[in-house]
Amino acid sequence: MIATNVAIDSHAVSLVTMAVVLAGTLAMMGIGLHIHRPVHPLPWYLLSASAVLFATGTALREATHHSIHPVDDAFTLLGYVGVGLAALIWLYPRQVRGNHDLLLDSALIGLGALLASWAFLISPILQLHATTLDTLVAAIYPVLDALLLTLVAHSVATATRSETSLRLLHAGLIALLLGDLGYSLETVGTPIGRDVLLAPLLAAYATVGVAALHPTMAALGTPRRIHPHHSRQRASVIAVALIVASLVPVVGSSLDTLDRVVVSSLFALLLVGVLVRSERAIVRSARSERRAQYQADHDMLTGLLNRAALLRSLDGNREQWGEQPICLLFIDLDGFKNVNDSYGHAVGDELIATAAARIRRVVRREDAVSRYGGDEFVVLSPLARQEAAVLAERLIGAFVRPFELSAGEIPITASIGIACVGPRSSDTGVHNLIRDADAAMYHAKENSLGYTFHDDARHPLTNAGRRICRPADRSTSNAV
Repeated sequence: MIATNVAIDSHAVSLVTMAVVLAGTLAMMGIGLHIHRPVHPLPWYLLSASAVLFATGTALREATHHSIHPVDDAFTLLGYVGVGLAALIWLYPRQVRGNHDLLLDSALIGLGALLASWAFLISPILQLHATTLDTLVAAIYPVLDALLLTLVAHSVATATRSETSLRLLHAGLIALLLGDLGYSLETVGTPIGRDVLLAPLLAAYATVGVAALHPTMAALGTPRRIHPHHSRQRASVIAVALIVASLVPVVGSSLDTLDRVVVSSLFALLLVGVLVRSERAIVRSARSERRAQYQADHDMLTGLLNRAALLRSLDGNREQWGEQPICLLFIDLDGFKNVNDSYGHAVGDELIATAAARIRRVVRREDAVSRYGGDEFVVLSPLARQEAAVLAERLIGAFVRPFELSAGEIPITASIGIACVGPRSSDTGVHNLIRDADAAMYHAKENSLGYTFHDDARHPLTNAGRRICRPADRSTSNAV
C-alpha cells in the first residue's frame, strides 16, 4: 500500500493508506502487548499515542494544504514528546555508572547534526518571509530531530545483537527522521513530492508495529549489563559529524551575523567535546595499559610479583641498590600439601593468600617479594648477611600464630633458605641466587633448622644454621 501511494498522486489514496497502515500498526502493538506482556508497557502506549498524533497532524496537512496552522503542528509536536518520553524510559536503566563516554559521544553526534541543520535548514527557514509563528514552528522540527538523533545514537550504542525489537525501533525512528528531513527541505524550497514524503512516515509506523510483535519487546526497559567498549564505531560517526561541521563554513560563506554566531558556538562546543572525548580515551588507554602491566607482573591470588617479574627485578633495581650486598630468601610452607589434600584447593588458596599478606607485612617496602610458585615465596632485598638472618627470624615468627581460615585454625610453619652475594662487582644473576637459596631451604627443612644460609648448608661440619623452636616441632601438623 505504501508503494501504491507513492505511485498514485492522490490525497484520497494517501489518507486511506495512512489510515490502514496506522490501524495495522496499532493492532500489531496491541497484539504484542497482549502476547508478550512486557515488564514496562508504558513506552509502548506512548508510541501508540504518538503514532495517532503524528497521523492526525499529517492528515490535517494533507487535507487542508496548511490552511489551519498551527493545529497540525501541535499534534505533530505532541507526537515528538511521546516518542522522546518512551526513549528516555527505555534508556534510563541502560546507564553505565561512572562511565559518561556514551553520553558524551551521543551528545557530539547530536551537536554535529544540529550544526548541519542550522546551516542547511534552520537558518534558511528563519529567513523566509512568513508569519513569525509559522517560521518558529518550522524551525523547531530540525532541533527536535537533532535531539531525537542523539537518543537514537545512545540507544544504538547500548543495544545488543539479541535485541531485535530494539533494532526495529531504531529503523523506525530513522525512517521518521528521514521523513522530517524531507519536510524541512520542502519548507526551504526543495521540491519533493508529498506522496514521497509520506512514505518514510508510513514505513516508520509499520516497522514499530513489527517491533512490537517480536518477543524481545518484553525485555525493553529492564536493567541490562552494558558493555560501552564499542568506541571505534562511535568514533567513526563522530568523524563524519566533524567532516560535515568543517563543510558548514564553506557552504555558508555568506552567512549573516546571527548565523556566524550560532555556527561558531556549535562548532566550538563540538570541538571541545571531541577534545574531552580524546582526553578520556587517552586516560582510559593509559589505565588499561597499567592494568595489563600489573596483571603481567603480579600473581592474581596474592598480589605479589610473579616469577617473571622476580627474574627482572635485580636488573630493574640496579641503580637503586647500587653496590649494596644482595640476599635472596626462599620461603617454603611446611605441610601445605596436607592442607590441600585434607581441605581442598579453595582452603589452600586462602592459606596462600594469608601467608603472602603476613610476609608482605614483615618485609620492607623496597624489597621485591614474589610468589615463586605453589607454596613457595621469594624475597629479594639489598641486605647484609646479618640483616638477612634477622629478617628470616622475623618471617619465621610471622608463622608462629596459626592461620584462621574458613576451615578453622590451621598451624603452618615455614622453612627458609638464604643465598647472599657481596656488593655487585660481578654479574651474579637471580637464577643463581634462587638455585642456591632453594638448596639451602631443603637443607633447613630436612634438619628442622627454620632457616639456613647456602654457605652453611655446603659445610655441615661448620654449620651455623639456626634451629628455631617452633610450635610445629612439638605438634607435627596433626591438625592437617
